[in-house]
Amino acid sequence: MLHKYKGFTLIELMIVVAIIGILAAIGYPSYQRQMLESRREDAHVALLRMADAQEKFYLQNNTYAAPGQEANVGGTGTENGWYALAITVGNASTYTLTATPSAGSPQLNDTGCDGTAAGSLITLTSAGQKTPATCW
Repeated sequence: MLHKYKGFTLIELMIVVAIIGILAAIGYPSYQRQMLESRREDAHVALLRMADAQEKFYLQNNTYAAPGQEANVGGTGTENGWYALAITVGNASTYTLTATPSAGSPQLNDTGCDGTAAGSLITLTSAGQKTPATCW
């Protein structure tokens, strides 16, 4: 009598597990990199809104908001909290806005922009200069 067994052998199951492991090992770092890049948009949107608020502030006060006056032009953090915002240069004729990864943020691991180990500093100036260019 022949018995017809249904199911998988242990070897077949181990081959499937190995294939899934290989795919995960390849895919997960790509996913992590993509998430870091997509979170930069949080900084881009916040910096552009802050620049818009700076122009409005200038129209009303004939000067740009200075360091420490972030509350007048949008606040000190991004919408999702991945970055802290600051005015690093601000006077009657120019400003520089910066977005720095917040403490505890996964963006501290974002070395894709400028290669630094402590996260990427993203800036926008009154002249429209965006640095580092690889981040924008």
